[in-house]
Amino acid sequence: MPQNGSCCRVCCRVVYSCHWTGGVKKHACCWLSYVILVSLLCLCWMYICLVTYNDREDVNWEGFKNLKLWVNWFMVLIIISAVLTSYCVLLLLFALFHIALKEPLNLHWLHKIFLFLGVIFVTLGVTGISLRWQQEWPTVPLSLQATAPFLQFGAVGALMLLSPFIFKGIRAAREKWSKFLIGAVFVMLSAAIFLCPLIIQSPCLIEWAELPEKPQLIGHRGDPMMAPENTIMSFNKSILCDVKAFETDVQLSKDGIPFLMHDNNQSGFLRRTTNVKDKFPHKDFNQSADLNWDELQSLNAGEWFLKTDPFHSVSKLSEEEREMARSQTIPTLLQLLDLAKQHNISVMFDLYSLNQENDTIQTVKTILNSSIDPRLIFWLPPVEREYVNKTAPDFIQIYNNESDMVNGEGNHLNLKYSKISTKKIGELRRRNITVNLWVVNERWLFSLLWCAGASSVTTNSCHLLKDMKQPNWVMAPLKYTIIWITVDIVSIFIMIGLFILQWKSEAKSQYFGLERERTVALLARKVDH
Repeated sequence: MPQNGSCCRVCCRVVYSCHWTGGVKKHACCWLSYVILVSLLCLCWMYICLVTYNDREDVNWEGFKNLKLWVNWFMVLIIISAVLTSYCVLLLLFALFHIALKEPLNLHWLHKIFLFLGVIFVTLGVTGISLRWQQEWPTVPLSLQATAPFLQFGAVGALMLLSPFIFKGIRAAREKWSKFLIGAVFVMLSAAIFLCPLIIQSPCLIEWAELPEKPQLIGHRGDPMMAPENTIMSFNKSILCDVKAFETDVQLSKDGIPFLMHDNNQSGFLRRTTNVKDKFPHKDFNQSADLNWDELQSLNAGEWFLKTDPFHSVSKLSEEEREMARSQTIPTLLQLLDLAKQHNISVMFDLYSLNQENDTIQTVKTILNSSIDPRLIFWLPPVEREYVNKTAPDFIQIYNNESDMVNGEGNHLNLKYSKISTKKIGELRRRNITVNLWVVNERWLFSLLWCAGASSVTTNSCHLLKDMKQPNWVMAPLKYTIIWITVDIVSIFIMIGLFILQWKSEAKSQYFGLERERTVALLARKVDH
């Protein structure tokens, strides 16, 4: 065992206690429990941040609406959360080193303050999601279907590594009730970790032969990670991904020209993706009907992409591609229809308008005049659907809820991925109902929906998902059961072995300690005589 003034001991004291020498303080175990709880809290929060990263643009969009500044706010949140989690976990590790070295656990007041600030930060984050981003909570249990089997294996490993410290704590406890309490908590926690696979369910726990075909890709505003969204360059990029359809957003100008633009009906709605502030410095437009087509066509719709680099992808573009992005303008719906017709790709869009009846008529007229195959049009806007059905009966009607689909005698659904269970996706698939889910950007989520049987997904990252040949993982239920039971049994035997070794080691130390005391006592008697 290292000596009292060894480098290892001093380092642990300085980091954890901020003192060169040790000293016993009250409530050390309580503060250790506090460190453990805050560490677990931060790990859970970090997990939430990572699994909701798929929808990071929702947070960035909320920030833009309030501050009129396009910044990757979610990445800022990720960085702060990662620093906080790393700090708490490292502090916990040093606490465990203290226990191993039999050093007193004296948590410095500065660490107490930082941990308290960490709790406040996580609390504010959870509150923010609950109040402003509540629809994101279903993503967390959904993500567990993709990660739970591996989290369980990791938890078993962590339990095995921590067990020697737990055993040491049980033996070090002076009161019987303390020993019993620590032991009981450890046993219950162990049982929960060992048996949790009984409730783990995942669509990827299937035989390879039962795996559905890969979902088709729909380009969300084109390929917005590799080109400015809703521009011809972006849609051309998505063609390279073999997308099934273009997904876009349609608005009408003052003179009735349908054009492509997502942001709508708000102050400064063109500021994010155009240079409207430079072009019209003394005007603040609130809706598409405030500008005619000539004014819209004069705006640059690509420079913002190079300046803000919203997906940190500009560095992947060649100099020629950057120049192309820099020269992009707002396209009309007719331009997109011509592109879709040329490549036999479907078009799906939302229609943003204050005058839905008139704008629907104008939009349908534009589509029919384009001479595109009407079966390539996925009609999504729910308003004036009856008129669209009569005027263009070959349009494929897409619904955003099952009841409307049944009433409309349709068989196509378009839903947010977190609004439907993986089990329900499988049921709809067996009924030959096409299910498209939006917006799916991360591999883990795409893999999960692939296993569940989704027909297609709307995505910002078609250039990444197109290269996936199979889900991240697929495992036969029997194989998973065998691995789970084997891991549990092996870890139990290892923990029992560690306990026996530790018990023998301490018993031997006590024996030699008693022998040393007897020898000293005998020498002392001889000296006295």
